[in-house]
Amino acid sequence: MIFEPDVFDDERGYFFETYQSDRYKKAGLDVTFVQDNLSYSKHGVLRGLHYQHPSAQGKLVTVLSGEVFDVAVDVRRGSPRFGTWVGVILSAENHRQVWIPEGFAHGFCVTGDSALFSYKCTELYNPETEQCIRWNDDSIGIDWPINEPIVSNKDMAGLPLAKMPADLLPGIDE
Repeated sequence: MIFEPDVFDDERGYFFETYQSDRYKKAGLDVTFVQDNLSYSKHGVLRGLHYQHPSAQGKLVTVLSGEVFDVAVDVRRGSPRFGTWVGVILSAENHRQVWIPEGFAHGFCVTGDSALFSYKCTELYNPETEQCIRWNDDSIGIDWPINEPIVSNKDMAGLPLAKMPADLLPGIDE
């Protein structure tokens, strides 16, 4: 789900509600957030593709400064869209927010000079259940807008989706 909040701007700057529970409930997103995260990255940094299972996290993400290409990949075992991806540009200028539901891997790359990225999460981070799918898995075929991204060693060691153990992929009814 992509959200485009109402932004009130004038010569002084702008104001918008980054989260207002009733607005999201009306759109079908009735969740409780338990953790907020901020991530700062330089141009060309690629983070992902991450998910947790069990203890899956839903994430409402937005860019506070800069610009990113944000990606969600369906990793729900049994889903007709298993292994498909969606990408969207998020920036401080367009104010878009993306809902990454439980059962989707998430990643982004910084297309601007830098980016300050915000996550609202429905579950606490649990390093013991975190999984990493290779960011450049040919079977997924993400069309990243950067040719030579800066990727952490942890993310470079991610497995292709086809080699992820079945018990580490959430089922479609979860």
